[in-house]
Amino acid sequence: MHSPLKKDGYILALMLITVPLAGELKFYPVNETFRISFGAPTFFFFLLLFQRLPAVLPGFLTGIFVVGFRLLLDFYTHSSFDWAASMREHYSSFFYYFSYALLFYVIRMERFREQTLLIAFIGMVIEIVADLIELLSQYVLFHIVVTWDALLEMVVIALSHSFVVLSFLNMIRLYETQAREKQTRAQHEHMLLLISNLYEESIHLKKTLQNAENITVKSFELYQGLQQLKSESDHPAQATVESFAKKALIIAGEVHEIKKDNQRIFAGLQKLISHENKADFMDVRQLVDIIMRSNQKYASLLGKQIAFSCAISGQHPHYHAFTLLSLLNNIVANAVEAIQETGRIVIRVERNGEFVELLVADDGPGVPPRRKKLMFKPGFTTKYDQQGTPSTGIGLSYVKEIVDELEGELAARDGANGRGTEFFIRLPINHVREKE
Repeated sequence: MHSPLKKDGYILALMLITVPLAGELKFYPVNETFRISFGAPTFFFFLLLFQRLPAVLPGFLTGIFVVGFRLLLDFYTHSSFDWAASMREHYSSFFYYFSYALLFYVIRMERFREQTLLIAFIGMVIEIVADLIELLSQYVLFHIVVTWDALLEMVVIALSHSFVVLSFLNMIRLYETQAREKQTRAQHEHMLLLISNLYEESIHLKKTLQNAENITVKSFELYQGLQQLKSESDHPAQATVESFAKKALIIAGEVHEIKKDNQRIFAGLQKLISHENKADFMDVRQLVDIIMRSNQKYASLLGKQIAFSCAISGQHPHYHAFTLLSLLNNIVANAVEAIQETGRIVIRVERNGEFVELLVADDGPGVPPRRKKLMFKPGFTTKYDQQGTPSTGIGLSYVKEIVDELEGELAARDGANGRGTEFFIRLPINHVREKE
């Protein structure tokens, strides 16, 4: 990151190059005497960009550069060049730019950065005063008389320049607004994906809680059975039975503690994601767009070139964002990993009565028939990293659990022409739509 003073240095260097050039860009909207140049609005625009540098220094340097540039221009364009005549014609420009910057500094224009109309008006007044100072310098040195027509022309030109600056400022404001909107949208999408991952983890945690409860019950039943066996038996191994009974009771207690810890974590997650509000429900087109963008980035990260496309048909209510993001993102990410180097992934969403049907199709290597029955089992995987470590194999099993919990259908089949894989999900709309 550059410091504000260093940025001001870059702006100043660009200003000293641009303003003299912009001053030579002129047009005559009414007649040959009424001239509008881009030098003044460009100068004003650059002054508004400075953060730390006082405007007086840029004004002083710009005045010198403008006069020097115009002298060089006359030198190269006039065969009989006269330094004195050229200096007499252009010297007053220095007073214009310097007085303009001095007034800018005295008024402290940085106070009005967010008030574009006021900036344009003050800029017009500053330009008229700077023009008068330039004319005064010409009058003092060469006794050039100023007419009322010339004064009126200055006012009109200053007004036109203020409109040019106002247009520049509004364009910058629009660009900044669009940039902020883009950043906010990216943050919102990142938060949605993050919460959908938490939602997914909460489902796994809920299952772990159920398993912990079952283990606690079975361990306690084992303890009771061993205690009963000890009381009914006079066998020499009675001490061993009592020892095992104590261990079973300890296991039951420890698992119960684990369960309580998990319950606290689960309660925290539920508090984050279970309080449904309108922000938790989104248009399906937005959801699919988020999934495609995030997985396009994932594909690029893996060094793969994958084309994504989608097709959405039918009238759809707003769906629970975290549920659909979790389901589709798992399947699409699986497809990205399955495709070797280049490929295509298609996402289709259709309304079929009171059901929403989701289809994710890829043109990857596909899944062998003997593995199709196992692919939704926890721990099953065909993916290994570069070190040969298998993935967790819980993505598709999670999808299966959620679909079952929502009383939906899930199927995997070969893609068109036997190439790739298609995952089909059918969900009751009432289970994933916003409650009225």
